[in-house]
Amino acid sequence: MNIKPLLDAWSPRLLSVLRIVVALLYIEHGTSKFFGVPQSMGTIRLFSLMGAAGVLEIGGSILLFFGLFTRPVAFILSGQMAFAYFLAHAPHSPYPLVNHGEAAVFYCFVFLYFAAAGGGAWSLDKIIRHRE
Repeated sequence: MNIKPLLDAWSPRLLSVLRIVVALLYIEHGTSKFFGVPQSMGTIRLFSLMGAAGVLEIGGSILLFFGLFTRPVAFILSGQMAFAYFLAHAPHSPYPLVNHGEAAVFYCFVFLYFAAAGGGAWSLDKIIRHRE
């Protein structure tokens, strides 16, 4: 049995599922900064690096969840995560496991993949593209 056609058919849908799940996980970073949910990160000033990160995390996650402007948003978030890794984690150790930067590296490369692959089958980007 050749499953390649089945996998090829489901690949864009699974890309959308991955995008939605990553967006739901990522938004928690922003909501923690501003709303203390699911865990408080203390008082974060809006006009600070952490505040800017929180805005990108919440706004970017919402756009990614719906698959709207997926490529540019994902590219910006990938850069944010690279910046966060080298600013907050890398100075402590070159090893992500030791410096607790695995999540930043993971998000950086998943967002970079979304920037290249797009939003998948279930995205507002696809609906808008079909109207044009």
